[in-house]
Amino acid sequence: MIIEWNLNKKRGNFRPVLTYSIKLEDFEKELGLPQVVLESSIPEPPESWSASCLPGKNERNGKNCTTYRLYTPDHKKGEVEGKFTLPWRTDSNYSEIEASFLKLREDFETVLKEAYDSHPVDIEGRLELSEETRRHIASGLVSQRFLKAAGF
Repeated sequence: MIIEWNLNKKRGNFRPVLTYSIKLEDFEKELGLPQVVLESSIPEPPESWSASCLPGKNERNGKNCTTYRLYTPDHKKGEVEGKFTLPWRTDSNYSEIEASFLKLREDFETVLKEAYDSHPVDIEGRLELSEETRRHIASGLVSQRFLKAAGF
């Protein structure tokens, strides 16, 4: 799994925007892995639909943030992209981003190892009549064939 992200913020009262992509490698897709869903520690500000946060408003006025949910891609599609608006901060420190992606990777690796340990199986079988049954019906079949050959 490859996780890439970018955090971009314009100068001023604009909120930073986190864009990310998560891609499964081909061998991971072939394992039929379930999605891993994580309640991240990446903060979602009040009114996250707004690109800016003015002084004294929302998170700049002490309003609490909720958090975003992260998830790995479905094994059929193999990739997912996301975009989160983050709260405005004076120090631009968003250490929650890397911590959340690390946790997602850790949870994914647990699922990956479990799936990999489920070994492939290819079992074939074939059964025929037992020798006991063959002996039981053999005399009758031979007699029937002789009679048929003789025209009876």
